[in-house]
Amino acid sequence: MPEFRLYNTLTRRVEPFAPVDGQTVRMYTCGPTVYNAAHLGNFRTFLFEDLLRRAFRLAGWQVEQIMNLTDVDDKIIRKAQANSQHILEVTEPYTELFHKDRRYLRIEDAERYPKATEHIPEMIDLVERLVANGVAYVAEDGSVYFAIDKFADYGKLSQLDKREVKSGARVAQDEYAKENAQDFALWKSAKPEDEATGAAWDSPWGRGRPGWHLECSAMAMKYLGETFDLHAGGIDLIFPHHEDEIAQSEAATGKQFARCWCHGEFLLTDGAKMAKRVGNVANVVELREQGISGTVYRHFVFNAHYRKQLNLGDDSLEQSRAAVNRIGAFARRLAEVSAGTPALAEAATRAEKVFLDALFDDLNAPEALAALFTFITDANRELDAGGTDQAALERARAAFKLMDSVLDLVPEQETDGDLAAWVEERLAARKAARERRDFAAADAARAELTARGVIIEDGPGGTRWRRG
Repeated sequence: MPEFRLYNTLTRRVEPFAPVDGQTVRMYTCGPTVYNAAHLGNFRTFLFEDLLRRAFRLAGWQVEQIMNLTDVDDKIIRKAQANSQHILEVTEPYTELFHKDRRYLRIEDAERYPKATEHIPEMIDLVERLVANGVAYVAEDGSVYFAIDKFADYGKLSQLDKREVKSGARVAQDEYAKENAQDFALWKSAKPEDEATGAAWDSPWGRGRPGWHLECSAMAMKYLGETFDLHAGGIDLIFPHHEDEIAQSEAATGKQFARCWCHGEFLLTDGAKMAKRVGNVANVVELREQGISGTVYRHFVFNAHYRKQLNLGDDSLEQSRAAVNRIGAFARRLAEVSAGTPALAEAATRAEKVFLDALFDDLNAPEALAALFTFITDANRELDAGGTDQAALERARAAFKLMDSVLDLVPEQETDGDLAAWVEERLAARKAARERRDFAAADAARAELTARGVIIEDGPGGTRWRRG
């Protein structure tokens, strides 16, 4: 196996990576805030982390992944208050939806999904350590703040000088009294809306709730130890979230928090970052409604390196659908043939080496994908030539299985009933669009059908369809 290398945000370099014990990668990945459906930009990050954990296993390591679920924060409380609900009434349905969406995209289960509300004692213990160490202070209203001036290494992840941390950044937007506008909240004294929505707990400083950053430090250290191998998330979390995690964790323990930090870039829509506040959000529910499989979105995401921005354009997913269909056709052919040629085995060995070299070089998914498709082209040529070498065929099957164990792009076999139901629904939508003279919508419905290999024919007796 080639050496595994990753870009470490902390050092700004691609470096050799291996778990400290040589056996199990202990990794913490920031999960969703469950007040709404996670959007496709969020899932780009989660897919990069899924690829990472699969690549680690391919390298021969076990994985212990913790992904938190933020189920108490300002947005959740506002939503609960507006609907006269307990915060759990807001978060539980979206937690279920997150897991449903995750499974649709074939994202493997993390080993644990701890919730913030279930780890309040651990968070209070961490705050007490910070107060005792003199790096946190209690404000007049009972809120507790981290004093960034007391932590010499503040800014080492984001490479921001403390003088550059402006009041008004997310780190300083809390409406609580503090000594320095740059300090961030560890514990927030309870407000009436917190009490009304079940978002307040007893603490040594009075009733209150945790700050945004506290949960990740407390849960990471509980399940992975005070120092662990890897912390990952989206690039937007570098500052302030991950910077503040480092500060509060290392100020409490005196030890390095995470040995390596990995961050995935943004998903763009028409050149703008996908974000709920911008209003350009798409989600997995919409993929399902449009008949776009999880394998199609996986392929689209893996077409770009995780540290490069990725733009979701009009035809992006259709190109990925065609690619996934090609993979599926090859998988079926490889399963059905009985033998190959010696050159087929050579192509498999060559493709496997290029694939592993790419994947282990800072998770270069585009080059790994290219290796897969080169193999498909070469293998199809050899299968066309016939051959009687059964060992060569098994070598090809093993190489393809190895590559797909990480990429997971072979589409599920669609039953005739599934396809028929979807086609009839799309035909009904097309008919309704034509009746209201919305020809753009009608053409879009036809394009969806064509993309899935369905041919439709309009005639006097209505519209008929068949597989292409």
